[in-house]
Amino acid sequence: MVKKNAVRAGAITVGTTLMLLMSSPAFALTRDDGDDPGPGLSVAETLGLYVLAPLLLFAVIAGLVMVGDKSRKKSS
Repeated sequence: MVKKNAVRAGAITVGTTLMLLMSSPAFALTRDDGDDPGPGLSVAETLGLYVLAPLLLFAVIAGLVMVGDKSRKKSS
């Protein structure tokens, strides 16, 4: 029974490794027909888009929840 589990685990490991190698980003170097990438983002744009915008959105949603919670407590 232990040998079967080891063979099964090995097969899954080999299969997963092969799938990761076959789908590597190296294939992204070949451009497709009609592929026209735009200019890259600067560091400031990247930080604003992926760090500041989510934090700002979180703060707005949290603020709206707090305002709604306070108004409900006063009316009770």
